[in-house]
Amino acid sequence: MPDMLESVEGGVAVLTLNRPESRNALSTEMLTLLNESLQRLAVDPAIGAVVVTGADGAFCAGGDVKGFAASEGGANHGASLEQAALRLRTSMECSRLLHEMPKITIAAIPGAAAGAGLSIALACDFRIAAKTAKITTAFAKVGLSGDFGGTYFLSRLVGGAKARELYLLSDVILGEEAERLGVVNRAVDADALMPEAMKLAHRLANGPRITLGLIKKNLNIAEAGDLIRSFDAEAAHHSRCATTEDHREAARAFVEKRAPVFKGN
Repeated sequence: MPDMLESVEGGVAVLTLNRPESRNALSTEMLTLLNESLQRLAVDPAIGAVVVTGADGAFCAGGDVKGFAASEGGANHGASLEQAALRLRTSMECSRLLHEMPKITIAAIPGAAAGAGLSIALACDFRIAAKTAKITTAFAKVGLSGDFGGTYFLSRLVGGAKARELYLLSDVILGEEAERLGVVNRAVDADALMPEAMKLAHRLANGPRITLGLIKKNLNIAEAGDLIRSFDAEAAHHSRCATTEDHREAARAFVEKRAPVFKGN
């Protein structure tokens, strides 16, 4: 079986991290497949939302720490500093794609989400977790500073002070606590996780896709804190949305007092 599985259902792509024997710890194959799929899905007109989840009750345990321990070079696996940094930076593109692609992205977290696995979940637009899911930055406990964008995303979700606490102490929190802190949007019973995630994904996929993608882009620009750039983007994107058939359909539906039927164009 490949280290990542892909399926499509009604405009929603589901990417399942698939190394259950290691709680879906990242592998070279998994990251290659994940990056390739996200690059393709980002421009696929048939896809409106992407769900990332993990096989057999875990999300992703992050890097393969057992592999680090077995290698003389640790996490760098004997590569030079420059080679290791370039290789890691290339792998980290999956987080950028999840954050920036015009499709709405959802992490469905059934269980352990640690280290880079948590970072990948944080890169998504939404996170739904099982109430019992164990969530931790983990890096400090294995002598690493963190990768895959976790410090960027977590600081924006929970603020600098709480992000420092979660990174520097690397304590484990459960899904319910993660919801209270704002690390995840919603914590649900484990058996309700995928139904909830797919319900949300289908709702978004059946929405005005161009508009939702541009709202996401506006929010990403706003997070950078540049007011003029935000104004310019809002003006350009709002005007673009006004040219879509989905906008015209929504206006007609409003006048006719009915629910709009969006077609994603």
